[in-house]
Amino acid sequence: MTNTDLMSQEKTVVGAEPATVPAASVRHVTKRFPGVLANDDISLDFKAGEIHVLLGENGAGKSTLIGILAGMQQPDEGEILIDGRAVRIGSPRQSLDLGIGTVFQHVLLVPSLTVIENLMLGGSWWRKLARPAALARFRELSALLGITLDPDALIGKLSLGEQQQVEIMRALWRGEKILILDEPTSMLTPQGVKDLGDVMRRLREKGVALILITHKLAEAYELGDRISVLRLGRVVGAIPPEERRALSEQQMTDRVIAMMFGTVGGAAASEKEILVGRGHGHRHKVDRDRPPRLQIAHAATAAERGACPLLNVSFELWPGEVLGIAGIDGNGQKHLAEMLAGQRALTAGSITLDGKDISAASVPARRQAGIRYVTDERLGEGTVGTFSVATNLLLKEIGTAPFWRRGLTDWGRIHDHARDRIRHHDIRTPSEKTPIGKLSGGNIQKVLLARELGQDASVVVFNKPTYGLDLQNTRLAHERIRESALAGLGTIVISTDLDELLALSDRIAVMYQGRLAGVVENGPQAELAVGKLMTGTAAA
Repeated sequence: MTNTDLMSQEKTVVGAEPATVPAASVRHVTKRFPGVLANDDISLDFKAGEIHVLLGENGAGKSTLIGILAGMQQPDEGEILIDGRAVRIGSPRQSLDLGIGTVFQHVLLVPSLTVIENLMLGGSWWRKLARPAALARFRELSALLGITLDPDALIGKLSLGEQQQVEIMRALWRGEKILILDEPTSMLTPQGVKDLGDVMRRLREKGVALILITHKLAEAYELGDRISVLRLGRVVGAIPPEERRALSEQQMTDRVIAMMFGTVGGAAASEKEILVGRGHGHRHKVDRDRPPRLQIAHAATAAERGACPLLNVSFELWPGEVLGIAGIDGNGQKHLAEMLAGQRALTAGSITLDGKDISAASVPARRQAGIRYVTDERLGEGTVGTFSVATNLLLKEIGTAPFWRRGLTDWGRIHDHARDRIRHHDIRTPSEKTPIGKLSGGNIQKVLLARELGQDASVVVFNKPTYGLDLQNTRLAHERIRESALAGLGTIVISTDLDELLALSDRIAVMYQGRLAGVVENGPQAELAVGKLMTGTAAA
């Protein structure tokens, strides 16, 4: 559909004044999915020259609303207005044609192509690629955003922050009217977050309407002009610019939390800490005069396409310690987790657990020795979706006593064990016989934690333990991690969320291009030190 076709569908809103017409509006938008009312009669305005922050827990309806503006979903009821005119956005291309650019949480660029080649993708197939015109637009946007990039640099060679700058360029390529940013800081270094804030303010000054989706209240306070809160698919409150400017950060935090949870008291203190992104370590003393529980010496893994291998990684982990592993995703964290679990073989180096070399031990042997692994792939690697909750709770024990004897399955004992784990870990499931694939992500994670945090564990590796979880389940996962450390387990938490690592860890090790760039003691200056290590510009 062409721009002319789109214009033919538009209708002017009667009585609208050009000077006050929002860049985009949604009016009484409702979107239903089977069994879910994702958006329930939502009306919002997004104004030019303003950063409008959307806040809300997972499932509040933010992603569905953004999908509608991006042309990936169509509303069942209501309408969308661009510059005061009602339009139908039937596809992502139509969204772009209307001046709406969207930067999603994960980079969607082609790593084997250059910056300018990525920006030229998506043009009309019958038109010859016009590189001179594309370079002129590239220079124009570079000046607008205040950034310096080589148009001929391969995307795969750029830092994640630089790749995100290209994503913003791509979103603005056809016009500078409306920019949607979905959790844009979730995988950036602290410096990358600062740079992104500078870019957003520069675009605001140029009259662009920005829509920022985030779960961090500190970012909302720092960057937002207007804040809207969604809960269970509805808009439950808003803070307009004049009120936002008059509020302190604490006052804004209290107001937003009350809206999100629908109560005067709002969230628990631990949930507030997660939202605000504050806190350093779980603060109990780790006795490093004792021998370490786990020693990794000069570990290396085999290179393979699309994944960063380990290169000469060494560190130690003590009983009761939480060691955070930070780094931009793709710097060897997955190889590290799988190497510790026994799923990936060492090509060099060694692993010592409580004084015993387990470098060549298999996955079952390492599990028997006390190493537990909570994978980031909950369905598929971590669980079997068609198997029951009860079976998944024993997935790594199948065939062993006391649940299996002489080839026979003791279902009574298996179901008794499952009911006990369900009660202890507050797993919300119709029964222990329910297929685990029917549970929410938070409850699947509870099953993984119940399975891995057994009495015979000595080291637990958590890989992105709260990715995709709502606030309550994030808090519960954090509680389990702290409990495992207090029980004397050596605990490794791999996460791309630096706030999470600052809240949980005693020390934070940073992965960069497959190597351990350094280890930082947690404390007030840890964020700055970790940020430098994440970019490869410093060594501890």
